[in-house]
Amino acid sequence: MNAKIPGLLAAAAAVMVAWLLSLTVPGIPLLTAAVAIGIVLAQIPATRRIFDGKLAPGLGFAAKTFMRAGVVLLGLRLSLGDIADLGILAIVAIVVLVLLTFIGTWWLGRLFKLPGDQPLLIAAGFAICGASAIGAVSAVTGSKREEQATPVALVTLCGTLAIVILPLLQMPLGLSNEEFGHWVGAGVHDVGQVVATAQIAGPAALAIAVVVKLTRVLMLAPVVAGVSYGVRRRAAQTPGALSSAAATSTAATSTNRPPLVPLFVWGFIGAVLLNSAIDIPEPLLATADLAQTLLLAAALFGLGTAVRFGTLIRTAGPAAIVGGLAWLLVATLALAAALWT
Repeated sequence: MNAKIPGLLAAAAAVMVAWLLSLTVPGIPLLTAAVAIGIVLAQIPATRRIFDGKLAPGLGFAAKTFMRAGVVLLGLRLSLGDIADLGILAIVAIVVLVLLTFIGTWWLGRLFKLPGDQPLLIAAGFAICGASAIGAVSAVTGSKREEQATPVALVTLCGTLAIVILPLLQMPLGLSNEEFGHWVGAGVHDVGQVVATAQIAGPAALAIAVVVKLTRVLMLAPVVAGVSYGVRRRAAQTPGALSSAAATSTAATSTNRPPLVPLFVWGFIGAVLLNSAIDIPEPLLATADLAQTLLLAAALFGLGTAVRFGTLIRTAGPAAIVGGLAWLLVATLALAAALWT
């Protein structure tokens, strides 16, 4: 554990800087600032050597464990009542949107021959909840932090651009504030980016955007379970198919395969059910929300430190094309869903 302390302290310091930045420039979400700081610092040779050296154990721990803890606490933002209030038509539209975006992006990734688990990770990030979904899916695929770098960079870039671009399109598209909120919730990746984008159109847009977005987040559980099932089948059919990271994380199981639904996903589902079943005191919810945000910010900083622009420029051309097409796909489907419902 002592080896992790320097990296954890660096992540905590980065979160504080990101927090100050988000307070200074309200349009920049904390999570976006955290991952951006990690990406920028990782391009400086001196800090890159430190990230790859004594800070690596702590940053890896933050990227993996803090991400899972943050996803669990994210469930406390949502209740089944919030989802029911959307109406059956909107719920069906959101489910179809997530599935079509995930399958379409995965297919594009395979079409462009992206390496390893990149098609799955990019699909999860664009279809569900950005870097949080990438971290959740990587937990069952066994993807290393370096393998998550390109998907995280792409989903962060596209989500940040959405904060600027989508509000400019509201009037030309003739969207009401409620329709715009639905579009943002269904089409923007990270929860913080959704808030930053929707609040421009006022409280009505913000309220519906957050509920729609969190309903998309709920799809994380079945998607992760589906990916885990695929990994289990591949492991059963092809001995040694699991990556070393996946094998290590599942060494406790006799079959050496990941659980169909990982423990942290059960925790996420349990948090949703808890928030649905009882009236959690507002101070406790506020504390959990703050903890969730800080944990995810530290995790995203850790993921950001694995991004290398030189490598991205040399190898991520096809991934960038897939990311751009995925962004266009989810924005188009989300707009259709907003107008349909």
